[in-house]
Amino acid sequence: MHTTNPPLEFDTDAVLHFVINGRSGRQNGDATRHEIESALHAAGRRGKLHICDPADLVRTTTELAHEAKTTHAAIVAVGGDGTINTVAQAAHRAGCAMGVIPRGTFNYFARTHGIATEVPAAMAQLLKGRPEPVQVAAVNDQLFLVNASVGLYPDLLEDREVWKNRYGRSRWVAFGAALATVMRSQQQLTLQIGVGAEQRVVRTLTLFVGNNRLQLEQVGMVSGPRSIVVRDNGRVMAVVLKPIGTLALLGLLLRGAMGTLGEADSIENFEFDEMVVKPPRMLARRRIKMAFDGEVVHMKPPLLFSVKSTPLYLLKPPPEDREAPA
Repeated sequence: MHTTNPPLEFDTDAVLHFVINGRSGRQNGDATRHEIESALHAAGRRGKLHICDPADLVRTTTELAHEAKTTHAAIVAVGGDGTINTVAQAAHRAGCAMGVIPRGTFNYFARTHGIATEVPAAMAQLLKGRPEPVQVAAVNDQLFLVNASVGLYPDLLEDREVWKNRYGRSRWVAFGAALATVMRSQQQLTLQIGVGAEQRVVRTLTLFVGNNRLQLEQVGMVSGPRSIVVRDNGRVMAVVLKPIGTLALLGLLLRGAMGTLGEADSIENFEFDEMVVKPPRMLARRRIKMAFDGEVVHMKPPLLFSVKSTPLYLLKPPPEDREAPA
C-alpha cells in the first residue's frame, strides 16, 4: 500500500470497548476478563467489557465501533480469528481504531504485528499502542485479514472445528484435522480466473488467497528476514493447488508443516491487487462454499478479491515493545 494515510485521531482517556465472544469457555473466559480488568485498573485506564452471544456479535460490534469513532476511542477484539474479523469489519466501516487481544490457535494477524499472545503482555502493549494503518483485503464485501479460500481449505476448517470441539484447541489438533481432510476423496473445481485483462480457466483442489506474510512465510510461499514480515504493498498472493492424489496431498501437508510448500510442482502462486473468480456457466447461480479468517460461509459468484484502498487502523505497540514472530 503505497499511498500515505492520514493519522487517526485517538484519545487515550476515552473508554476502550472490549468485545468478547460469549461462546468461549467459561473458565478460560473468566481468567481473560480478570486479566483485562486488572491491567486497566493498574494503568488507570477506562474500559468496558462486552460479552456477546455469537448471534449478537455483528450488531454489538457495529454499535460500539460507531461510538468509538465518535469518542476517538477504540474497539478491542478479544478472541480468535472469527471474533477479530468481525470487529475488524465494524472498525473498518466506521473508521475507528481497533485493538487485539489474541485468544486463537495460530494468531497470525496479531503475531504479524508484534502483538503478544498472552493476555497480560498483550494488554501492556495495547495500553501503549497508537493507531497505525494496516492493509486489509476483501472478497466481495467481506473483509479478511489473514486469508480467504474456496475448495479444499474450507473443508479443512470445518473438520478442524469438529476436532477442536472434541479434543480441544491446539496446533496438533489442527494438524490432525488436516490429515483427516486430505484422506477423503477431494472434489476438483473448475474456475475462471480474471486478473486484469488476462482470463483463464483452471482446475484446482483449492484456491487460497493470503493477506498475511507470516502465514505465507511459515508454509514456505515467501521468504525473507523476520524484520520484514509485514509487507503492505497493495497486493495479496493467490495460491492454486493443482489436482493431485491423496498421497501427494499428504506430502503437501508435510511440506507446509516444514515450510517448503512453495517448492512443490503442484503449487502455482501469483500476486494481484484485484481478481475475479467465476465457476462454470452452468453453476453460476449456485453459491460457493468459501472461508475467510477461519469462518466458513456460502457466497454467490462472481467472487471479487481485492485489496482495500482504505486501511484498517490497528493499535500497535511501540516498535521496541513488539514481539518477533516465533
